[in-house]
Amino acid sequence: MSRAEKLLLFVLACLNFTHIMDFMIMMPMGPQLMRFFSLSPQQFSFIVSAYSLSAGISGFLFSFWADRFPRKYILLVAYSGFVIGTIGCGLAPTYTMLVIARTTAGMFGGIIGAQVLSIVSDTFAYDRRAQAMSIVMTAFSVASVIGVPVGLYLATEISWHAPFLVVGGLGLGVIGLVIRYVPLLDGHLQRGEQRPSPFAVVTNIWQNPNQLRALWLTSTIMLGHFSIIPFLSPYLVANVGFGENHLYLIYAVGGALTIFSAPVVGKLADRRGKLPIFTVFAVLSLLPIYLITTMSPASLPYVLFVAGLFFIFSNGRLIPTQAMTSSVVTPQQRGGFMSINQSLQLLMQSVATYGAGLIIQKTPSGQLENYSIVGFLAMAAIFGSIFIARTVKPVDAPLAEVAAV
Repeated sequence: MSRAEKLLLFVLACLNFTHIMDFMIMMPMGPQLMRFFSLSPQQFSFIVSAYSLSAGISGFLFSFWADRFPRKYILLVAYSGFVIGTIGCGLAPTYTMLVIARTTAGMFGGIIGAQVLSIVSDTFAYDRRAQAMSIVMTAFSVASVIGVPVGLYLATEISWHAPFLVVGGLGLGVIGLVIRYVPLLDGHLQRGEQRPSPFAVVTNIWQNPNQLRALWLTSTIMLGHFSIIPFLSPYLVANVGFGENHLYLIYAVGGALTIFSAPVVGKLADRRGKLPIFTVFAVLSLLPIYLITTMSPASLPYVLFVAGLFFIFSNGRLIPTQAMTSSVVTPQQRGGFMSINQSLQLLMQSVATYGAGLIIQKTPSGQLENYSIVGFLAMAAIFGSIFIARTVKPVDAPLAEVAAV
């Protein structure tokens, strides 16, 4: 890997760190926000889903023009808007204003993820792509180990506004890194071909069963994953007896483990094939989902052990998934397709979060009921995704791996 490639991945990882932390910090702050604003589970899930919903809509609308501009320009505009929205979250004085600020941040944030994946896919060939994506995705691990604990500390010691203001400040520095180190990335524009209609991205997907299956895979995984995540912290506090002051340990331990596991998964996926590695981790992830959603009062070491498994196995299935979905289109169509994919991913996150909020009920004593039902539905979705993944065929993979798929 060249120095320029390493610098590019570093900048994208820094960008992902702030983007992911902004999204992640809402969930462990669930108990604080629910208490501060006297929220029901449905109201809290709406805050989380508002970001995903606005991001999904904006990502879909932007997909029509995603391949008509250099990747760097799109990334800069979208990330700058996201930073402004995040700072707005930190300044929001009421629940309503927080929802509006989250919606604004999501509107721009919905464009970022697709651009990051498109940049990695345009820069790295399929047989090196999973490893490159695993490096960018270590931002999730760093956000878990450093970002979430620091964010929770700031929220506890100062106020819940503080984490968003800190993320926004870091984002201003990342904008400078993007300007300096991310290349223009306009190769998809230099083909000497007539530009298709902006709406061609939708017609191309609709006429391509392989791309539709890739989107189906994304939807199914997000439904399974994000029905569990938003209520993890509230359930552990209300039902398992986990202290709010210990919540940071969940993310610190899980993130620390994935810092080491993610690069290994990326290398294995490139060497052994994306589908086999995805299948293994999808099956393994069913166990911690069951253990978490049916957990009764337990010791701190046991909770951290189960949460660690959840982080490792969930991250392990996501890395090959990203590599597979990015490979069903050519570079000329990749930006639009990945925007649609990201949009659908965020919309399914919103549906899963809000749907779980409708199923889960809060008792007069403050405990949460029906989390186990959500867990079984999530397990069914993840198990079903294995069969969908078998039908997704990469178009830019080496012939040997296509044959294996």
